[in-house]
Amino acid sequence: MSALDLDLYRGEVLGLLGPNGAGKSTAMQLLSGNLAPSSGSVEICGVNLSAQPEAAKAHLGYLPEIPPLYRELAVGEFLRLAARLHRVPKAKLDAAVSQALQRCGLDEVAKRLIGNLSKGYRQRLGIAQAIVHNPSVIILDEPTTGLDPLQIREIRELIATLGRTHGIILSTHILAEAEALCDRVLILRQGRAVFGGGMAELRRQWQEDGASENGLEEMFVRLTRQETLP
Repeated sequence: MSALDLDLYRGEVLGLLGPNGAGKSTAMQLLSGNLAPSSGSVEICGVNLSAQPEAAKAHLGYLPEIPPLYRELAVGEFLRLAARLHRVPKAKLDAAVSQALQRCGLDEVAKRLIGNLSKGYRQRLGIAQAIVHNPSVIILDEPTTGLDPLQIREIRELIATLGRTHGIILSTHILAEAEALCDRVLILRQGRAVFGGGMAELRRQWQEDGASENGLEEMFVRLTRQETLP
């Protein structure tokens, strides 16, 4: 992956966009500490991820494309395990689990086995495990993939709510989702950023370029064409 500069601020949703093979998954692995950078550094809330991985990851919540769930556990049991793994103090475990259940709309299924949940509820639980320790930064990798329209709407509403108090990086290939949720977007092509800015700036750019009413789609295609970059 080429050099990539990325800043995230509390109270915003940053969209990470790009076609398949653009480098989104690699960027997610680097930002979550699952892949070490060959150069440069990653800092989360001012803590260097390579030098102090445990301290940096304490500020981070991560939902990979396939949620890391244990199907044989009940929802509440799993969240309690996740909270312990995130080193939530014992005295605060119950409150942390209760808050995650409430924020993600999981109260009514807290005692159900994960293996019996619908995909929509499993996605909610995946987000819940990412926020149970109340991290400053949340990384969500394709959180609405495979959901039905109602489930997509519910997950988007949840992300919008979380985006008011956390910094969120949202990887998606759904342009309408980025337009609906993101304050800023970073568009990748062949491992490089070809656009970084607010949605208003992107809209203004496509209007100046004479794009049609499908402007975001047209701009995405123009910016991510597969010609080899220099």
